[in-house]
Amino acid sequence: MAEPDAIASSLPAHGAGVLLAVDGLCKRFPLPRGLIGTLTNRPAEAVHAIDGISFELQRGEILALVGESGCGKTTTALTLMGLLEADEGTIQFNGEDVTHLGRRGEAPRATIAALERQSFRREPSFQPTLTMKGLRRQVQMVFQDPYESLNPRATVYETVAEPLEVHGLAGTREELLERVRHALEAAGLSPAEDYLGRRPHELSGGQRQRVVIAGALVLEPILLIADEPVSMLDVSIRAEILNLLDELRTRRGISILCITHDLGTAAYFTDRIAVMYLGRIVETGPTKAVLAHPLHPYTQALLSVIPVPNPRLRRKCMILTGETPNPVHLPSGCRFHPRCPIAVDRCKQEDPVLRELGPAHDAACLLAEPLPADPPAV
Repeated sequence: MAEPDAIASSLPAHGAGVLLAVDGLCKRFPLPRGLIGTLTNRPAEAVHAIDGISFELQRGEILALVGESGCGKTTTALTLMGLLEADEGTIQFNGEDVTHLGRRGEAPRATIAALERQSFRREPSFQPTLTMKGLRRQVQMVFQDPYESLNPRATVYETVAEPLEVHGLAGTREELLERVRHALEAAGLSPAEDYLGRRPHELSGGQRQRVVIAGALVLEPILLIADEPVSMLDVSIRAEILNLLDELRTRRGISILCITHDLGTAAYFTDRIAVMYLGRIVETGPTKAVLAHPLHPYTQALLSVIPVPNPRLRRKCMILTGETPNPVHLPSGCRFHPRCPIAVDRCKQEDPVLRELGPAHDAACLLAEPLPADPPAV
């Protein structure tokens, strides 16, 4: 088994190319019309969970996807993992189109033919990913609730060893045990022998989350999707898990897509932030730039309610009024205008698109002004 340092040295350096590219991704959930709707031929309706989002994740980068509950963050993660089928748009992973990988493993013939016609710039160690099983070896997910994502009847050893057995990556029992031990210790459970025979009810919340992370790391992925990785944990151990993820990025060169509703978590260890609202990305940019100079009113509202110990640095709270619009019947124009404190009549008519207002800093707001060349520090 390759050592972590060897793995990191074989991967491109941070920023050396795009690992994940999402373009115009859409996911809708059709609603049943019912008997009356069918008899009256009422038009079918759907929940617009994701509505045309686009972003890129660089190699070795940590990107935070933030927003309130119901904005489409988790749906985005499940679609990227292939657990949900995208309705529109493309997902490029490691230079390969993985948008329509079949649940049973083989990509549609049209996708394979398209890949054969295209010439991608691959790394020397590039392995084609034409099956969902192959994609799983390179992309792993850490789910939100460690209490629900672990089998209560399985030991820690059985939980972490299962991915290796499914993919046939361990030739002998000794090799299987060694790889499980290595993954547990990489996740901060050391010595591993103390945890191999335990079951989830014998572990603390932080230890359970580390077991989940170990189960994802055992396949040595190059992309980790972490869905609210610390929201179910005590505040005292959240920093430990975040430091662990950052350390894995540094030592193994893993790219991380961190999904969270907490901008404080995003500020702690991420490189860039993408803010989602009602299925759309409304602002994206470097973490420090977005936090210091938020351009979209929604981002400003999220930042204004974060507790700040120093009263001199506190922002004026911006309390949004009204409820989030129905994702079935989206408002006209800017979808944030029903709750926006600075909206004008133009906002009800024009649907804004992301535009660059600062260095690598984009926002989808008609009223947002470009940042000055040298914005004042905050």
